[in-house]
Amino acid sequence: MRGGGYPPELKARAVRMYQEIRPDQATDWEAMGRVAELLGVSTAETVRKWVRQGQVDAGTRAGVSSEEVAEIKRLRRENAELRRANAILKAGGCRTNRRRGCAGSEMAGSRIVVCHTTSFAGIAISCC
Repeated sequence: MRGGGYPPELKARAVRMYQEIRPDQATDWEAMGRVAELLGVSTAETVRKWVRQGQVDAGTRAGVSSEEVAEIKRLRRENAELRRANAILKAGGCRTNRRRGCAGSEMAGSRIVVCHTTSFAGIAISCC
């Protein structure tokens, strides 16, 4: 399964089970296979990935933590959104205001008064 098909609780349980049964097994792989079998997870490789990520998150193994991965994804999405907005602005989406007779935006207290809003690719941009 891709895209987080297993619930986080199952992943955490698999990591705990691995830690508990590892001393009784000859190898890491054998312990991971046993956990996969007991929990009905498709492969031991899936459990291995969860165990390794759990070790990274706990700080006992080098790598990028789950929290850092989530932050990187969030920043990449935000960056893409800003690039789209910049592309719209560079394409002249707001230049048409000059023809409409707009003199520009005005500051009214802490609010900006805009002449109109344009939308492109699902992003609304207010401009004047």
